[in-house]
Amino acid sequence: MEPLKKISRSLSEAKSPVKVVGKILKTSSFQYFFNKIAQSGFLLFFAAVAAFIWSNFDSEGYLHFWHQEFAIGFSGFAMEHSLVHWVNEALMTIFFLTVGLEIKREMLVGDLSDPKRAALPIAAALGGMIVPALFYVFFNFGADSLSGWGIPMATDIAFSLAVLSTLGKRVPFGLRLFLTAFAIADDLGAILVIALFYTPAIDVYYLFAAGLLCIALYLLNRFWVLHTLPYFIVGILLWYAVAHAGLHATISGVILAMFIPASGRYNTDIFIRMVQDRLAKMHCDDDKCGKTIMENRQHLIAVQEIELACKEVATPLQRLEHSLSSWVGFLVLPLFALSNAGVVLNSIDLSVAIFHPVTLGVALGLAIGKPIGIFSFTYLVTKLLKTSLIQGVTWRHILGASCFGGIGFTMSLFISGLSFATPEYLEYAKIGIITGSFVCAIMGYLVLRKS
Repeated sequence: MEPLKKISRSLSEAKSPVKVVGKILKTSSFQYFFNKIAQSGFLLFFAAVAAFIWSNFDSEGYLHFWHQEFAIGFSGFAMEHSLVHWVNEALMTIFFLTVGLEIKREMLVGDLSDPKRAALPIAAALGGMIVPALFYVFFNFGADSLSGWGIPMATDIAFSLAVLSTLGKRVPFGLRLFLTAFAIADDLGAILVIALFYTPAIDVYYLFAAGLLCIALYLLNRFWVLHTLPYFIVGILLWYAVAHAGLHATISGVILAMFIPASGRYNTDIFIRMVQDRLAKMHCDDDKCGKTIMENRQHLIAVQEIELACKEVATPLQRLEHSLSSWVGFLVLPLFALSNAGVVLNSIDLSVAIFHPVTLGVALGLAIGKPIGIFSFTYLVTKLLKTSLIQGVTWRHILGASCFGGIGFTMSLFISGLSFATPEYLEYAKIGIITGSFVCAIMGYLVLRKS
């Protein structure tokens, strides 16, 4: 009932109730998203530590468990892959669906919706992708490991927000908005890199089938189908078609997200009028309405109608993002870390691994290239467009956020799996990812701790 109390109090004081409610709901929505992602970041960290310990104390058991075959389907039609393949291809599609929903929300009503406001996080994302890639190319130019140039380009939104959350009130709210918007824009860039540069041969027939399924999703959206079940059914077929077309199956999650409706049955004006009318019916002359809503039938009906109005004004995009965020944060990402973050140290020569071009390119690309790229591009855009930072945010804050941008765990591991067929290179990349991400987390924390 607390949000309703805020809305009721604000409605009686404000000239523009629509703007007031929009501000309250937007802040609450972002705070919910930030808290959920931050909590999942800590779980992701423990899963990565568990993978490292497991892979070194029982390397054969670790590899055998995640590479055992597992079939999904029925008699006459079944797909059989290793457990790690199912995690990377199927469960991570749900992660990419959630990322796609976040990107769509930000592009419609968030910090990426206004070109002027979006300039800073987009510039930060571009700098955070270009400069680290150049670092990697510098160390691996002309080598057969050059295909890993996309590994240090990614930012892990869960890890970065988790470390930022430990600073509490030492950092302004605007910095959380900047880091979140930048990380989401960075995810969009990583998705485009995967789709354009890490795609094998294309099967035209399955690609045509995927195109037809996209048309079906468009028609569902165009005819205002607000139930998510039809979208999921078409989405599963799209996942199968995209996977067999030669594209990475997880891209289907982003495609599906773009067609999820972003409007509810009620618009905001209708919702506010209904809430105002029902709240008026709950007025008590003596300001004592009783211990429970069950004591007054009129109050009970009013609350039920407000609850129904909340469901009708909520969008499928909003409901789906909220329902999936817990599954992604507390199941999908930890499973991905547990199955991919294991580094078998006794199988490699550490003296070679530490100074290998792959390790250096990834680690330095994250630890040095990312902060330099993010900070310099952000500074450049503020001077070119004559824009200012978000109120309360200083350049020291931007420097700290730039360091957090170098935490590239989840997406970097994902791209490394697409980059290398050589097991040694994959292990070197993991060492670089863990080292670079850890250094960036420490640097960002130290910079912002005294801000």
